[in-house]
Amino acid sequence: MAKAKAKRVSPKRSSYYTVSGTSATANRRFCPRCGPGVFLGEHKDRVTCGKCGYTEFIKKD
Repeated sequence: MAKAKAKRVSPKRSSYYTVSGTSATANRRFCPRCGPGVFLGEHKDRVTCGKCGYTEFIKKD
């Protein structure tokens, strides 16, 4: 019998925002194609959208 895979836990959406007073600001960038509400995933060499596949590579100096 095969081993059961561990389920991956998604980060809480509240961790993507910083609340100061009565306003909330986003810590991550939104996808330019999908619009507000869809965040870009941050990797070591790129940022990418998991919904549409949009990718921006980070330039190394």
